[in-house]
Amino acid sequence: MDKKQVILAIESSCDETAAAVVQDDFTVISSVVSSQIALHAKWGGVVPGIASKQHVVAMNGVIGEALEKADVTPEELSAVAVTVGPGLPGSLATGISAAKALCLAWEKPFVAVNHLEGHLFSAELDGAKIEFPAIYLLVSGGHCMIVYAAERGKYKLLGTTLDDSVGEAYDKVARELGFEYPGGPIIDKLSLQGKDSYPLPRPMLDRGYDFSFSGLKTAVRREIDKGNVVKEDMATSFVVASMDVLSTKLRKAVQEYQPRNVIVVGGVSKSPILRSKLTDGSLGKVNVIFPGLKYSTDNAAMIGAAGWWQFKTKGPSADNVPMMPGLSIPLAEAKPDA
Repeated sequence: MDKKQVILAIESSCDETAAAVVQDDFTVISSVVSSQIALHAKWGGVVPGIASKQHVVAMNGVIGEALEKADVTPEELSAVAVTVGPGLPGSLATGISAAKALCLAWEKPFVAVNHLEGHLFSAELDGAKIEFPAIYLLVSGGHCMIVYAAERGKYKLLGTTLDDSVGEAYDKVARELGFEYPGGPIIDKLSLQGKDSYPLPRPMLDRGYDFSFSGLKTAVRREIDKGNVVKEDMATSFVVASMDVLSTKLRKAVQEYQPRNVIVVGGVSKSPILRSKLTDGSLGKVNVIFPGLKYSTDNAAMIGAAGWWQFKTKGPSADNVPMMPGLSIPLAEAKPDA
């Protein structure tokens, strides 16, 4: 490894304990993720108390493994970055406490990172170069939003979900079809095997940039109640309906804002149907960028990239920065264009 500057990043906003070592050019030297899926599966979703306790159990080992894999000592670090929000309070507190303790022990700067902004940086971890202005579509288990960036760090929230995120709807539909948590990946897999044969709605298709997926979920429930549902066909119909909504609203944003790049991030960006819809030319000549599959879901490498940008442009964060479970975009310190 060359001697470029490196940062240690920690992510613990929900049910993954993650640490990564990232260079100042966003090259990922190591990325370690400890998943809690098996612990939460029997409950049908993430249990906050279990999540926070498991973060405590896993944190030191994950950080140690990330440093060992990167062959980096604490003395070689430029800073320690950590997610401060949004997320589950107990989970966030564990990561923040660990980061602050390490900064104190190692005498390193502390960098507080917005988890959502971390996702926006995830597409750059494989070497992609973002040109601005850009439009981001963030679609995950907890979030669904369209963000316009006139330049890096200056975000304007165009629209967000009014109820379930699209990833949350995936899991709820999977549960209705009898699949265990997490059902999103199962739905995506089945969607490639079935037919779009159920007349599901496209909620709020012509109402600005906001989203709503609760009505779509209810429509699936009604079809199931009729009986004799073909699971593969229902999965296909649900995914196609969801992706129609996402692609239609994104197409409208592209036409209105004329970005140089469209960046699609978050766990749902792994959907093969969504990737197909957004790269079929329907968005025009704009360049569409996705993160690598391993960086689509929660990870610390994206926190490292966002942390580097913040550290270089704004300097270290105050030592007393608290956890912010309800943090959103635009960031308070990043003033969006009117």
